Amino acid sequence: MKKIKSFFAQLFHKTPQDTVLDKHQIRERIRHKKAQISDKEKQIQSAAVFGKIENLQEFQNAHNVLIYWSMPDELSTHNFIIKWSKKKQILLPVVKGDEMLIKPFSSKDELKQGSLGIWEPDVQKEFLHTIDLVIVPGMAFDKNKSRLGRGKGFYDRYFMNKNVAKIGVCFDFQLIDKVPTAAYDIKMDKVITKSTIIE
Repeated sequence: MKKIKSFFAQLFHKTPQDTVLDKHQIRERIRHKKAQISDKEKQIQSAAVFGKIENLQEFQNAHNVLIYWSMPDELSTHNFIIKWSKKKQILLPVVKGDEMLIKPFSSKDELKQGSLGIWEPDVQKEFLHTIDLVIVPGMAFDKNKSRLGRGKGFYDRYFMNKNVAKIGVCFDFQLIDKVPTAAYDIKMDKVITKSTIIE
């Protein structure tokens, strides 16, 4: 009986290496799906997600909003950022080594491509004041509001010891049943797709 229990314990017990493998498999599956989505569908889903965000009380009340300048495989943020930068302080992340710095967005013309291929504000000044809302990209999210990033941990490190509203955004197919998590993974307050809002 002890041998049987031990067998099942090994069968269902996940090691940290298992979790890393699971995350890798999910990222690969999502990358494959991203490669198949049309530009038109990307725009439809992007417009739907950010239309929902504009109607949220958290966004309407926010003065300083941290968001990402989207890459081609992400929900597009460019129009949203340009529109709202006239009314709110829009902030973008800047990667420096293992750190994520926060810098103000003023115009598309002042962006430069950073070390990870992400467009970032080409300004010296960091934003060191209170941030009211963070709109967070991810490779996958689940119904428990857990997030799977690209594997670098920038957002998780940034969110440690910070009390800030966090909204995860993604394509419908990026919302999965279960994201494997570790102790350092930070949950979102809400997750928004074209089809749903998870609170």
